[in-house]
Amino acid sequence: MNRLFLRFLAPVLLSIAFATVLVYAVISWIFGNPIEKNAERQVAPQIFLIEQYIDKAATDEWLSRLNKVREVSQVQFELIPLPKALEQMNQAQAVKLQSGRVVLDAANRTLYRRVDLDGEKYIGSDMDVLYLQNLPIDYWFNIQLEIVRYIIIAFVLLIPIGFWSRAHWRDIQSLSEVTAAIGEGNLSVRANTSSSASIYPLAQQINQMAGRIDQLLSSQKNLLHSVSHELRTPIARLEFALEILQESADHGLAGDKQKMRVEAMKADLKELDTLVSELLNMAKLDAQGQLLVEPIEVLDLMQACLQHLPPIPAQIELRQILEVRHRHINGDQRLLERAIQNLLKNALKYAERQIIFRVTQQVNTYVVQIDDDGSGIPESDRDKIFEPFYRLDRSRDRHTGGFGLGLAIVKQIVLLHGGSVRISQADIGGARFEIVLPYKI
Repeated sequence: MNRLFLRFLAPVLLSIAFATVLVYAVISWIFGNPIEKNAERQVAPQIFLIEQYIDKAATDEWLSRLNKVREVSQVQFELIPLPKALEQMNQAQAVKLQSGRVVLDAANRTLYRRVDLDGEKYIGSDMDVLYLQNLPIDYWFNIQLEIVRYIIIAFVLLIPIGFWSRAHWRDIQSLSEVTAAIGEGNLSVRANTSSSASIYPLAQQINQMAGRIDQLLSSQKNLLHSVSHELRTPIARLEFALEILQESADHGLAGDKQKMRVEAMKADLKELDTLVSELLNMAKLDAQGQLLVEPIEVLDLMQACLQHLPPIPAQIELRQILEVRHRHINGDQRLLERAIQNLLKNALKYAERQIIFRVTQQVNTYVVQIDDDGSGIPESDRDKIFEPFYRLDRSRDRHTGGFGLGLAIVKQIVLLHGGSVRISQADIGGARFEIVLPYKI
C-alpha cells in the first residue's frame, strides 16, 4: 500500500477546502458576495420588467401594467406597506430600501423595491413596497458547480502526487529492505536506486556506510585471525623452552622456587594458548558462510554435550528433561554442541547443588534451557555478558579460567542458526540461559 499517497490525501483535500473558503472570502471582500451577484443575474429579467415596463407607464397606467404583469408572470407580484417590509429585513437592507434601491433576498427568493419616493404613481405610493416572491433563483446549482469544480481540481492535483508518491514509496521500500538486510548482517547488499530518484543521495550514503562497515569488520576479522595464528609460533617456542626448564628442574638442577616459577609460567602459557584458541574459534564463526544443517536427534545431542564436560562434582545434580514430540532439531550439530557445552560449563562453574538441562518444543521453535542454582546474573548485566571479553566478576572468572568469550561464541552460533539467546531468573534460584531455535532453519 502506498502509505505516502494516503498521507498526502488528507492534507491536499483539507488544503483545497481551506482554499475554497479563502477564495470565497477574498472574492466577497473585493467584488461582493458571489452568491448574491449570481442571484442578481438570475432575477435581472424581473428587474428589467419593473424598471423598463411598469415604471415607464404613465401615472394613471402604472397599476394597470402591474396587474397585466401579474396575470402572465409566474413570479408573484404584491404591494405591501413599507413598515411591513422593513420588519422583514436587516438594517443594511432597510437603508438600501429606504433609498429606493432594489433589495434582493436570495435565500428566500424574494425582492423588495419601493414604488416611488414621492407618491407620483398613485396616492400613497411612497408608502408602498413592490414585493416579488418565487423568483427563479437557483443558487444551490451554482454551489454544486463550485463543489464539482474543486473536486475536479483536487483529483487533477492528486494524480501527479499519486504518480510521484508511488515512485517515491517504491524507492523507500527498496531502501528499507536494504537497511533491514544490513541490520541482519548482510553487508554485501546495496541499494540500486536511480540517480534521478529524490532519495538517491541517501541511498549512496547508505551504500558507502555499508561498504565502510564491511571493510572495517573484514579488517578486524583478518587482524584477529592473523594475530591469533602468529601467536601460535611464539607460544610453541615458549612451551619448548619451558619443557627444557622443566627437565632441568626434574633432574635437580634447579631449586624449589625455580620449579614453582616454571609451573606458574606453564599455567600462564596454557591460559594464553586457550585464549588464542578461543580467538581463532571466534574468527572461524565470523567467517562461517553456510551451516551444515541436518536433523539432529535430541537425545544424541544431549549425550554428546554431556560427554565432553569436565567431571561433575559429587555435590551437584544434573537433571535432564526432554519435552519434544518429534525428537529432532534441525541445525549444525557441531556448532550446537559447542554452544550448549559452553552454557553447561558456565553452569558447572557457578552451580552449588543443582543444574537442569531441558529441551522443549514450542510453537515453531525449540528451546534449550539450562538452569543453575548459583548466585544468578543481575538484570543490568544480562545484555552485556554476551559481549567478547566482558566478565561479570573478573576475579571469579580468572579463578575459573574464563576469558569472557564463551557466551559471545554461544550468541554467534545461535544467530547463525536464526535463533536467539536470552537470560532470566531460574526457578531454582540462579541463572537461566535459553537458546531459542526455529523449527526449520
